[in-house]
Amino acid sequence: MDKKTLIDNLNKDLEGELGAIIQYITYAAKATGPYRPQLAQFFLAEVADEQGHAQYLANKIVALGGEPSTRPRPVPTANTNREMLEAVLAAERQATEDYTKRAQEAEEYGDKGLTVQLEDMVRDESGHSEETERILRDWPI
Repeated sequence: MDKKTLIDNLNKDLEGELGAIIQYITYAAKATGPYRPQLAQFFLAEVADEQGHAQYLANKIVALGGEPSTRPRPVPTANTNREMLEAVLAAERQATEDYTKRAQEAEEYGDKGLTVQLEDMVRDESGHSEETERILRDWPI
């Protein structure tokens, strides 16, 4: 794994985190119905984790000699609470997959600190996925 490829891939992850922040804030505003307060709170509670991930990635990209991306990954359009939850679940699963790959790349590159941090981020994102799956489990269609 060469440094440029690692930086490019970390920037893709950063774009994912920036998109997730926008996604959660937007979905919190769009939540409707009798569970609106709980859904809005659920979405907003995730922003801090995603922001922490984004900050770590931006700092690491700079430490490696790169320039952090300022472009967020596009946020999927969702018109119902269920669509928003499904979009969140897809994004969290993608982040888990991406960070798993990135941890392997960091290991190949020889950056143990980055490897461990990315593995922690896998744990965070998989926890977010599990919580979203539990919410969707009995959600009316």
